[in-house]
Amino acid sequence: MNAANNLIRMANQIGDFFSTMPDRPQAIADVADHLKRFWEPRMRRALLAHLDAHGDAELNDMARQAVREHRERLL
Repeated sequence: MNAANNLIRMANQIGDFFSTMPDRPQAIADVADHLKRFWEPRMRRALLAHLDAHGDAELNDMARQAVREHRERLL
């Protein structure tokens, strides 16, 4: 498994965790906040570069929305 696949897998796990929250907009913001606070900048850049090159179909719905809505915060 390559690094991009690991990042996708981890982002999806985070999305799965926050998907149980009843307030969806807050959950999406919390996914982005988690990525910003706990992932190194190079991990976030690598994830975004992979998504730019290959699209975001591999992400689950929660992770996809978080990246789309909060991309600027993740840079």
